[in-house]
Amino acid sequence: MSASTAPLPAAAARPGLFGFNRAQAVGFALMLAAIVVLPHVLYPIFLMRILTAALFACAFNLMIGYVGLLSFGHAAFYGMGAYIGAWTLKVWHVDAVVAILLGGATGGLLGLALGYLAIRRSGIYFAMITLALAQMVYFFCVEAPFTGGEDGIQQVPRGTAFGIFPLHNDMAMYWLVAGVFLAGFLLIHRIIHSPFGQVLKAIRENEPRAISLGYRTQDYKLIAFVLSTFLSGVAGATTSIVFGIATLDGVASSRSGDVVLTTLLGGLGTVFGPVIGAAITTSMENYLAQFGSWVTVTQGAIFVICVLAFRRGVVGEIAAKLKLSL
Repeated sequence: MSASTAPLPAAAARPGLFGFNRAQAVGFALMLAAIVVLPHVLYPIFLMRILTAALFACAFNLMIGYVGLLSFGHAAFYGMGAYIGAWTLKVWHVDAVVAILLGGATGGLLGLALGYLAIRRSGIYFAMITLALAQMVYFFCVEAPFTGGEDGIQQVPRGTAFGIFPLHNDMAMYWLVAGVFLAGFLLIHRIIHSPFGQVLKAIRENEPRAISLGYRTQDYKLIAFVLSTFLSGVAGATTSIVFGIATLDGVASSRSGDVVLTTLLGGLGTVFGPVIGAAITTSMENYLAQFGSWVTVTQGAIFVICVLAFRRGVVGEIAAKLKLSL
């Protein structure tokens, strides 16, 4: 048996609390400790950018990492979630948690409609269909009155959470964002370690064989797509509330490209890869901004170095070296 197909050691593979094996439990504990400690060291706004980007990347990774479907149109669900979350909070004055859930529901319903059309194809054809459908959503947002066109929806109030906790303070908002991220992260972890998730992995590895075993693979892929788009909408709505604005940047094709790079950098098909990828890319955007027009050149060089040095992504390479499941 080759090293790549050898089973994990029993201690590493044995599931524990919430389905975490030992290595994943340690990783989750470290991540949880960082979430609690870092707002006392770094700016909460910066950390909230990381957490929302990480949730979006985790949602995207559910599709590409565990189903094997590359979507070039996930910005449509992220951006529409941002618009609906911002609009309902500003116009309807709903609770911030309700606005986030409405943003997620918008992403999920849009994913159901577009996924029904796209999921019938695979490979590059699926990627191109999602890109085309996302462009349609982008032009809809340019013309739709409620989006504000080029100006977007501005001055979105943060409101309150559960009708009790005011979110005007950055720290209060941070704990809500952290709660949303952890809920999404644990949901994704539970999905991929459930019997449903095992079927998704089987489809990724060999779809014809999964069909021969009696699984309706199209249905499984559509459900996974809707779950992914729901969480993307949640990430978009949360971001719009944090920064008080929703613009066309959220539905632009560049946003889809960013999440692809983030996931690849962290490690496809790993639980913690998208989180590490989001931390790296957001940190580069923040700390390299002083280089002005050279920032994109610097980012490109760093990405090239990371891809050459970490072919499986940062977490993927670490997991392979230590023979762990992360």
